[in-house]
Amino acid sequence: MPQLGNLKKRLQAGEVVVGPFVIIPSVPLVDTLGYAGMDFCIIDTEHGPVSQESATDLVIAAQGTGVAPIIRVGDNDERLILRALDIGADGVQVPQINNIDDANKVVHAAKYSPMGERGLSIFTRAGDYFVNQGEGHTDRQNAETMVVVHIEGQRGLNNLDEIMTVDGIDVLFLGPYDISQSLGMPGDVRNPKVEDALKEAAGKARAQGRAVGSYAKDVEMGRWLIDLGVQYLSINVDATIYMQACEQIAKALK
Repeated sequence: MPQLGNLKKRLQAGEVVVGPFVIIPSVPLVDTLGYAGMDFCIIDTEHGPVSQESATDLVIAAQGTGVAPIIRVGDNDERLILRALDIGADGVQVPQINNIDDANKVVHAAKYSPMGERGLSIFTRAGDYFVNQGEGHTDRQNAETMVVVHIEGQRGLNNLDEIMTVDGIDVLFLGPYDISQSLGMPGDVRNPKVEDALKEAAGKARAQGRAVGSYAKDVEMGRWLIDLGVQYLSINVDATIYMQACEQIAKALK
């Protein structure tokens, strides 16, 4: 099992890390990611059918092959963030952060005192089921778990400077699809207006020494985002990756 916090350390060292979104609640599929060389996966409980029980199994499977599981919750909700971290995920990813209040709310829910007020139970998987009586648990979790916030629209982009002042946020994730919708061109993520918005936001964050994340629909877009300074690169979705691979095989043989 990889050490909790390793992904965070790699980002702090300036490395680029890559991983897909996961919407298929399949342990074997997640198990393959480590063998494939992926660094992390985003277990998506906002879109798709993944339940809390399934997410727990996927977290265990991912960590078993050296992949850091990050859980995207469906809302900026204290209960959802708490449950995602209590099952032992390496971090939490929260959608629709539009202003400084939204950002503060995430940190308040994801971090223990003195950084926040995350509900405390040391009898969970995150607390190693009380094997060491919880010694050092809150300090380790505060130091090692990741907080990723989604900037997904014009309001978030406009308030990026204020959002970046909030301590406890590890990655500013620029969501190209929601940004494209906010700019009036839904789904056209390679439109010059969308690209310019991503480039401006990524440059602003990098200038402040902040780690930037984003989503690429394919390798070409992924390379473009890395050139912008994106370190935390989400590449495609497991279901689509599988479908595209099967489609390629079917077209070649029929």
